[in-house]
Amino acid sequence: MTALDFSTTLGNAWFPAPTFTASGCASSGRELSQFFDIKTMGGVVTKSVMLKARNGRATPRMAETPSGMLNSIGLQGPGIDAFLAKDVPFLVEQKARIIISIAGETVEEYSTLARKLRSVSGISAIEVNISCPNVENRGLVFACDPEASRRVIDGVRRTIGGELPIIAKLSPDVTDLVAIAKGVVDAGADGLALINTVLGMVINLDTMRPHLGGKTGGLSGPAIKPIAVRAVYQVHAEMPQVPILGMGGISSGRDALEMIAAGASGVSIGTASFGNPTAIMSIQNELKDLLIAKGFTSLRQAIGFAHRPESE
Repeated sequence: MTALDFSTTLGNAWFPAPTFTASGCASSGRELSQFFDIKTMGGVVTKSVMLKARNGRATPRMAETPSGMLNSIGLQGPGIDAFLAKDVPFLVEQKARIIISIAGETVEEYSTLARKLRSVSGISAIEVNISCPNVENRGLVFACDPEASRRVIDGVRRTIGGELPIIAKLSPDVTDLVAIAKGVVDAGADGLALINTVLGMVINLDTMRPHLGGKTGGLSGPAIKPIAVRAVYQVHAEMPQVPILGMGGISSGRDALEMIAAGASGVSIGTASFGNPTAIMSIQNELKDLLIAKGFTSLRQAIGFAHRPESE
């Protein structure tokens, strides 16, 4: 069998495999650890943690849709101090590689969260989830505002220094994703997470009212994969040197390879794990077999392959 270098890098962080959890879909990996050894995948991207404990949105919070699901959780969580005391030690004990996802309501909150991570050992990278509302600006989502996006990333970079790679998680609900991506990279992001969920809604025809307690929610699952592939392809075309963690509807090794060919250096699996807790392992094994079958000797050779001229 052909030897395959399955490793990847995001910024200066090395990972033995290109498969990760998607933030919010497996909490901090504890649930998935019941089904497989979580250190055998690329890494765990934790659920986005905020400065203080948060109860989240009203119920119902989830709705099934054709080829996907809507969720409106509202970043429920224990707050950064409890998270660092309980969840990070568990992941370190499991020898998992850790990408901590942070979310804030103000620019300063992101910097405060980053400051709390400076002395924490065992972290490979920080995901800065700017796809959440900015309460300083009438609830506008940071990632939909180029200037606010840059300010958040600049604040985190200044706080964290050069210690850890910063991965900016962007929203697809913008007219010019490439411009937003360029802005956050200029501000200090080492990589990008593309894409977050797509804003959607379901009307309950029994009540004739919005089904979700928060009215709108994030659409995930196979329905958004073409949007995610397009986003990764467009951003990689403009910034081929910037690593991308691709996500959105990946449920098979073929889906993962499609995202990698579009330009992703790694893939995150989220919704697929709800139906099958071992989905990440299946996708990882299928991806490895596909790369070998196509004659690749390293994952890196496949990254952005769809951009090459057909004559190659």
